[in-house]
Amino acid sequence: MRIVLVGGGTGGHFYPLIAVAEALEDITKEKVLLEPELIYLGPEPFDKSALLEHDIQWQKSSAGRLRHYPSFLNVLDMFKTAAGIASSVMQLYKLYPDVIFSTGGYAAFPTLYAARLLRLPVVIYDADANPGRVSLWSSKFAYKIGVAHPDAAMKFPAKVRDKIARVGHPIRKEIETAAKEGGYEFLKLDPNVPTIFIMGGSQGAQAINETVLSSLPDLVTKYNIVHQAGTANLEGVAGIARVVLENSPQRDHYRAFGLLNTLAMRMAAGISTLIIARAGSGTIFEIASWGIPSILIPIPEDISHDQTENAFSYARSGAAEVIEQRNLSSHILVAEIDRIVGDATARDTMKAAALEYARPHAAHKIAAMLVEIAVEHEPV
Repeated sequence: MRIVLVGGGTGGHFYPLIAVAEALEDITKEKVLLEPELIYLGPEPFDKSALLEHDIQWQKSSAGRLRHYPSFLNVLDMFKTAAGIASSVMQLYKLYPDVIFSTGGYAAFPTLYAARLLRLPVVIYDADANPGRVSLWSSKFAYKIGVAHPDAAMKFPAKVRDKIARVGHPIRKEIETAAKEGGYEFLKLDPNVPTIFIMGGSQGAQAINETVLSSLPDLVTKYNIVHQAGTANLEGVAGIARVVLENSPQRDHYRAFGLLNTLAMRMAAGISTLIIARAGSGTIFEIASWGIPSILIPIPEDISHDQTENAFSYARSGAAEVIEQRNLSSHILVAEIDRIVGDATARDTMKAAALEYARPHAAHKIAAMLVEIAVEHEPV
C-alpha cells in the first residue's frame, strides 16, 4: 500500500498530514495489514523531523504561489508551478500510489494536477470555513472530500457535495488531550486562582502581545497568565513584563514563553479556565478538543479572510467569543475575560459546545477512508 501526502507551506496544512500518518500506523496494526509506504511530495517540508519520526519519505517537487495581488513574482512562480507539474507527473508515474491525500494549499497543486492527468484516486481535506482555491478546484475530481467546519460544505460546487463529510480536524495524538495533573507544579503557578492561556502561535501576535502587556497589572491580581508570545518576541515581551510587574506582589502569576513544547502546551491547557488565541483552524480544533472556553482574535480580514470566517463559524456554535483586532483594547479584553471567568454557567455551556464542535478522531476517519480506497486500488 503506497500513499502520497501533499499539502504544506504552513503548519496548518502540514500537521494534519502527520496526524493522518499516525492514524494510518494505528489502523494497519489493528487490521494486521502491511504498514503503508508514505511519501510526502512537495517543496521543503514544514517540519522535517516529523517526517523522519513517522518514516515518511520526502520527494521534492517545486510549487509556485499565486498571490491575491498583482506581482511580478506571480509570473515567475507560474514557471515554478509548471516545472512542479512536470516533475510530479514523472514522480507519480514511477510511484504509482494507491491513493493521494491532500490538505490543500499552493504546495499541493502540482501533484494534484499530475494525479488528475494520471487518473489516480485523490482524497482532499480542507480545514477552513472558507475552503481554499486548490481544494475547490480539486474537489471536481476527488473521490472523497473532508471538511472541518460546518459552513465549509456549502462553499463547494453543488455537484460535489454528495462526496463531502464533516470529519473534524486531524490532530496529532500527542496534543489531542490536555494534561489534567501536574500543570501548576510544572509551570510554577498558583493553584488558587484561575489560569488564562494566551496562545500567540509560533510567531506570536504583536497586537495581542501589546494588549496583554498593558493589561497585566490588572490581570495578575486575579489570574495566572501563561503567555506564548512567539520565539522572536520573547525577549522584548519578558523585558516589558518585568518592568510592568516590578512592584506587583502577584508578579509570579505571569509566565512568558516563546513557543511551548508539546508537554508544556498540554500542561497549560490542563489548568486553563480560558484560552485567548488567533483563529487558525488547527488552533480552534485543539482548543475544541480540550473543551476549554475561548476568546478568538482573528488576523484582520485584509490579511486573512480565513481566520475571520473560522472564528465566527466556531463562535456560532457557542464555544467562543470573538474580538476583532480593530476593537481590541486592554479595557475590552479584561472585561471579556472577567465576564466569562465569572460566569460558571456560561463556561459550562461553552465547554459543551466546544466538545461537540471538535468531532474527535478525525485523523482515524480519514485514514480509514484512505486504507479502503488504497486496498480497492491495489492490483490483484
